[in-house]
Amino acid sequence: MLDSYLSTAGVVLPFLLKGFWETLKISFAAIIAGSLLGFVIGVIRSYRIRGVHQLLGLYIHILRGTPFLVQLYIFYFVLPSSGLEMLHWDSGTAAFVSLSVYTSCYVAEIVMGAIQAVPRGQTEGAMTLGLKPLQTLWLVILPQAMRLIVQPMSGVYVMLIKSTAILSVVGITELTRQGEVFIITFPAKSLFIYGMIAAIYFIYCYPLLRLANWLEKRLTGGLQGAGLH
Repeated sequence: MLDSYLSTAGVVLPFLLKGFWETLKISFAAIIAGSLLGFVIGVIRSYRIRGVHQLLGLYIHILRGTPFLVQLYIFYFVLPSSGLEMLHWDSGTAAFVSLSVYTSCYVAEIVMGAIQAVPRGQTEGAMTLGLKPLQTLWLVILPQAMRLIVQPMSGVYVMLIKSTAILSVVGITELTRQGEVFIITFPAKSLFIYGMIAAIYFIYCYPLLRLANWLEKRLTGGLQGAGLH
C-alpha cells in the first residue's frame, strides 16, 4: 500500500508544484498591491476627511459584505462587457486585480484602526515640536501603529492565499485545480491528494504566521526600548 501512495505522489507532486507556482505568483503580487492600496486608504480614512471618509468606507463595506467569488465574476465577466478596452482583462489580470482589491479593504481597516489606537497626545506632542503632518505620521505614529498592524495583517494574507483556491473558475490552473484534475484520474486516492494540497498550503502559510509573530515581538521590544510602548 505504501508503494501505491508513493507512486501516486511521484506522479501528482510535480503538477501540484506547478500549480503552487501559479498560486505563489498571483498571491504574492496581490499581497503587495493590496497592501499598498489598503495602506493608503487606511491612512486617508484615519484623518476622517468629511465625504472622503464616508466614500472610502462605502468601498470597504461593499467589498467586505460581498463574497469574493462574486467580485471575481464581476472583474472577469461583467466589467469587460462594459465596452471599455482597458477592462478587457485576461484571467490572470482579473484574478490579480480582484484579489488585490479584496485584500485592500481588510488592510485599510487594520491600518486605520492601528493609527487611531495611538494616543492622540503623541500627535499633539510631535506637532508641538514643529513636525509637519506627514513627518508626524511617518516618524511618530506609524512606528507605534506597526506593532498593531503586523499580526492581523498576516491573517489577511493567509485568507488571500486560501482564496486563490477558487481562481480555477476563471481558468487559472492553480494548486487546488491541479489536484482536482488528478482526483478524477485517481479517485481512490482523493483523500491523499487533498492531503498533499493541504500540506503545500500549510508549508506556504505557516512561515508567514511565524514571521508575523517574530516581527510583532521585535517591534514591541523596539518600542519598549525607545519608551514608546
